[in-house]
Amino acid sequence: MGSADVPVVVGLDNGGNSNNATVLTLDGRFLVDGLVEIASEVQAGPEAAIEALARAFDGVLALTGVPRESVRAVGLDTPGPASATGVISSRGSTNFSQPAWRGYDVRSALERRLGLPVVYANDGNAAALYAHHIHFGADAMRRSSVAAIVGTGLGGGVVEAGRVVAGAAGMAGELGHVHIPLDGLLGPDQPVPACACGFSGDAESVASLTAIEQNLLPYWLGRFPGHPLAAEEPGRAAKLVRGYGERGDALAREVFTQQAAALGRLFTIAANFTDPHAYFVGGGVVEAAPEFRDWFLATVQEHTVLRAEQAAVATFALVPDRDMAGARGVAIAALEAVEAGSATGPLVAG
Repeated sequence: MGSADVPVVVGLDNGGNSNNATVLTLDGRFLVDGLVEIASEVQAGPEAAIEALARAFDGVLALTGVPRESVRAVGLDTPGPASATGVISSRGSTNFSQPAWRGYDVRSALERRLGLPVVYANDGNAAALYAHHIHFGADAMRRSSVAAIVGTGLGGGVVEAGRVVAGAAGMAGELGHVHIPLDGLLGPDQPVPACACGFSGDAESVASLTAIEQNLLPYWLGRFPGHPLAAEEPGRAAKLVRGYGERGDALAREVFTQQAAALGRLFTIAANFTDPHAYFVGGGVVEAAPEFRDWFLATVQEHTVLRAEQAAVATFALVPDRDMAGARGVAIAALEAVEAGSATGPLVAG
């Protein structure tokens, strides 16, 4: 049979700038090898954004030659915060800043527009689900994992028996807002870092791009007088730190050692809470040169305290295919919902 004859699900990854789409057959084959992107139009408001998602849906079907009647369900992921059923936070968010987005039910709106069941996950959960299934393959439904996705903030996801744990209000897996021990993590006279959520000393306050700009870089620039990054605007300087880290710059390595140690402490909490088979790290921090990427992951592992029994069975790995992980993750979620006969609404661990 050709792709036109095979039932499929479609994965739609919605971001602040673009939508990425993929197609997954019900027997588990992705029909798209790379990015299929169009503008997301989220800053133009909900109606424009829903139309952009519909265009992404139509476009990826045209690209793969799959007729609309072959689609059984659609997976959708967006940045958070949002509920388990795809209702954007009543406070809005960085990506959904217009008042019309506050409390907007993006999943139901897309379901009405497409006339197909839509399964929702936030982007961190989608990437976590993809990493889990790629890593474990045929054993995915018998394994558990925790993923930390380092970006502007710190997203993530908890996967149990192959399914994302969403929680009662859809807020499970918000790993960035778990408080971590700071003893031995901060440098001499380093201020306790603050998070945009209002917490102090949570994982995101150390392990995120925002943390570099607001908390880590100001401190370490004071310890490295004359460093070139001091001449840069703070937001730009924060984005440049990784390049310095790849080249072995001492200041940058101090910054990323603190981030890796924070993730290790977060994973130590996970080890005592969910005891997963695997710990995944993803996001811009590991989309880097191989030596830096491997050093960072090894440093995370070094700061994760496991019992001997746990260390014997646990693995540490990177989230693969970062740019495609969201679309592919929600496509997997949609496929699981179809197989479970529940392809309406979110897929959660039961």
